[in-house]
Amino acid sequence: MSVEGRTVLIAGATSASGRAVARALLDAGARVIAVGSDQGRIDALEAELPGVVGERADLTDGDDVLELAMRVHARVGDVDGVAHLVGGWRGGGGIAGQTEEDYRVLERSFTALRYVSRAFWDDLVASPAGRIAIVSSTTVTAPTAGSANYTAVKAASESWMRSLAHGFAAARRSEGSGGAAAAVTFRVSALSGLEDRLATSVVDLWEADASTLNGSVRELAAG
Repeated sequence: MSVEGRTVLIAGATSASGRAVARALLDAGARVIAVGSDQGRIDALEAELPGVVGERADLTDGDDVLELAMRVHARVGDVDGVAHLVGGWRGGGGIAGQTEEDYRVLERSFTALRYVSRAFWDDLVASPAGRIAIVSSTTVTAPTAGSANYTAVKAASESWMRSLAHGFAAARRSEGSGGAAAAVTFRVSALSGLEDRLATSVVDLWEADASTLNGSVRELAAG
């Protein structure tokens, strides 16, 4: 198996990591749907990487995500993978400094994950090689006062991914489907400088058997 010929949607595609993943997927022969919230940045990405199919959507709006799914299905058909790279960092100030404003900004990544994974769930279950991946943080296993908001959101996202993994396994048991789908979490201490490593790791998801991938947590480190 490989990613060649698969259709992969990247949420948060105009970030540095999104561009690296898009480039690696294209080089490996995949069809790439690049989703972002800023049309200008999407246009720039399409110009930078010919072959990318750009889509603008507010991934924190459930109706907007459903409309995105309808457009994607109309343009390219079902998807075989989702790389969810929506995120960001806000922290510091200890527990007293964990503001509601910061939390609401960080929580948007978890909301987007919920909407996107639900909108493309049937695609991933039906695909002969469905994959969904997120980037989480090593602080989930070592929380600090200064990263409490950030880590809480990452922990919630990891929990959601474990639920997706359970759903894939349950679908396989009850319906004889979903056996080729897998939910994978990558953990980093910091993503800056690891964009190419992440990109390679996303491409490699289609080289491994779903049974070994589903529900796994894989740490990415420099070197």
